[in-house]
Amino acid sequence: MMYRTVGFGTQRRYLEPWMIAVLIVLSLTVVAVTIGLLVHFLVFRNSYLPRQPNHSKIKLMLGLDIHSRHLARLMMLCRVKNLIQCLHQQVTNGQESIVIELIQRVDEIFIDSAWKKNYIKNQVVRLTPEEDGVKADVIMVFQFPSTEQRAVREKKIQSFLNQKMRNLRALPINASSVQVNAMSSSTGELTVQASCGKRVAPLHVNRIAAGVIAPKAAWPWQASLQYDNIHQCGATLISNTWLVTAAHCFQRYKNPHQWTVSFGTKINPPLMKRNVKRFIVHENYHSASREYDIAVVQVSYRVTFSDDIRRICLPEASASFQPNSTVYITGFGALYYGGESQNELREARVKIISDDVCKQPQVYGNDIKSGMFCAGYMEGIYDACRGDSGGPLVTRDLKDTWYLIGIVSWGDNCGQRDKPGVYTQVTYYRNWIASKTGL
Repeated sequence: MMYRTVGFGTQRRYLEPWMIAVLIVLSLTVVAVTIGLLVHFLVFRNSYLPRQPNHSKIKLMLGLDIHSRHLARLMMLCRVKNLIQCLHQQVTNGQESIVIELIQRVDEIFIDSAWKKNYIKNQVVRLTPEEDGVKADVIMVFQFPSTEQRAVREKKIQSFLNQKMRNLRALPINASSVQVNAMSSSTGELTVQASCGKRVAPLHVNRIAAGVIAPKAAWPWQASLQYDNIHQCGATLISNTWLVTAAHCFQRYKNPHQWTVSFGTKINPPLMKRNVKRFIVHENYHSASREYDIAVVQVSYRVTFSDDIRRICLPEASASFQPNSTVYITGFGALYYGGESQNELREARVKIISDDVCKQPQVYGNDIKSGMFCAGYMEGIYDACRGDSGGPLVTRDLKDTWYLIGIVSWGDNCGQRDKPGVYTQVTYYRNWIASKTGL
């Protein structure tokens, strides 16, 4: 029985000096072109924004009084004379601070509410230190049918925020200080897909072993975990800074600064890449029993959401998924046992297998522990394989929202009869994920 990481000990070749010089010149050229494209985008982006008739977009300025311990955290990061300037830098640099926490909390409040169809995004635009805390000005962008009365909407949002802010334990906020002021938005604004579990590509899935390549934007939460730029495992994006993967991916290489995460349906070239800031392996993980095979990964700079890169939804700890339900696996792993990882993302449709079947002696018997479950087909063929470890097993609800329910963990060979894939059960570790990430 084996984990489904790639093999280690890949031999390396070193480049000649002239080759390094050529690479440096090419890199500088790419940087120059990239800067030019960014300037073009920033100057002309309003010309390309989607237009939706009979809808009006409004901005709501949200004023929040946040308690002093968070101001102290910012002060520690801002050891300069101009505190206000430093606080603004926290916003632009994406440091791990109150800014990221606040953006995530406001996102979560609306994404999981009746407002989710109208809510677009939020952005912290100003932090002002005060005697007993810090005042945060947040712009929230909504889009509503123009026929609705704005004053009624504002009152409803104000009441909703007051109620929800009182329950934010991770970010203590003085609910009585919440003030909502409407601002019209006459110009178009780039929409950020803040909603979890949504995808734009059509669903056409066969199986990984057949070499079916995933369409562009089909699985926008899929990531590749790489050590020294070599793919090792899959991972799943659950926020703009956190991913979930398998604990055994870090069994050998434990220096987070040599790990990176890439996004998109190709490893090379990646659509986006981030350095790993840290990873947290479950405290009870032991490779011998393969229990507690879960870890979370924090990237150094938050991810920008788009049609191609989005976070998946996490199920509630109480959620259950029935045997024989259709679920989906994706990964860059090998197409057969002993094969190599692939550059392009592949996908497969499988079924959840009941514990009664999976624990039969000819299958896995007592090796199936709490927090594990099987998925695939008893006749084999459809399966994850080496290099898929840590990747997602997902399902969708009646509203076409996708949820992460499993993490590729281990299995006997790949696609063998009576040897389906074994997955870490996300609901079993839902509270652990929340304790480490706040999600």
